[in-house]
Amino acid sequence: MITDLPGTWTLGDRTVNRIGFGAMRLPQNGQAFAADAVPRNRDQAIGVLRRAVELGVDHIDTAAFYFSRLRSANELINRALAPYPDDLVIATKVGPARDPAGEWLPLARPEQLRGQVEENLRQLGRDHLDLVNLRVSGPASISEHFGALAGLREAGLIRHLGISNARPEHLAQAQAVAPVVCVQNAYGLGYRRGQDSFVDTCGEQGIAYVPFFAIAGAGREAGAGGDEHEEVLAAARAHGVSPAQVRLAWALRRGPHVLVIPGTGTRGHLEDNVAAGALRLTPDELARLDAVHRASPER
Repeated sequence: MITDLPGTWTLGDRTVNRIGFGAMRLPQNGQAFAADAVPRNRDQAIGVLRRAVELGVDHIDTAAFYFSRLRSANELINRALAPYPDDLVIATKVGPARDPAGEWLPLARPEQLRGQVEENLRQLGRDHLDLVNLRVSGPASISEHFGALAGLREAGLIRHLGISNARPEHLAQAQAVAPVVCVQNAYGLGYRRGQDSFVDTCGEQGIAYVPFFAIAGAGREAGAGGDEHEEVLAAARAHGVSPAQVRLAWALRRGPHVLVIPGTGTRGHLEDNVAAGALRLTPDELARLDAVHRASPER
């Protein structure tokens, strides 16, 4: 286990290390959700999951719609880690869905969310879900959808609730229905700086902020690509680390409530991602990286 992890945070009554693992890239090589994606080697994917837990990862993010031909993230997690360690928190998302051919379906109606929750339970081999994030689509009110999940929480199928791809008004709507333990949004160095105040608001309220695409940025499902900013490269050279590790360290520095969930299908990248928790950027490096972030387009 890598012991120099960047502290812990709570998701409801569960305590997790601040570096987790995102399972989106696990089922395939290359771009997630691509129609021609090549399924990842099964043993390789299982080995990555088991190594993550060995390294101290106790927060895994997944979804039933994370799948490629022959591979499902949920079923890989089940195969690799069941029976699950007591301290492992598995978070999943509901709202979107894909048909067996991989095509996206309309966003689930409130009455359809129970079926999505039960599908996650079946695939993961569990009788309850630790954390379910409602994936938001558009500006419409989420009160009815979140209310349906709150009912499933009362029924014992879900332990904690969060929201994903959300705006501040969605957080207020959800909190009027049931407790919210996390907000999971796309965010990173130089990417979506318009989220800065929302990150701070979550910290003030004791709510975990879980950025995805913290490494990929605007590359999103395709992953990181293109030219890297010189300030990121300079920090990476100074510490003998990768630009991805610098980006993760910057995200973690945004606040003790920030939990990163970098995803990968390779053991080497996994170990680098976890090791980013030990990276200590200097005040000058942080100031330069913050300036890069502030100068980025406000997506």
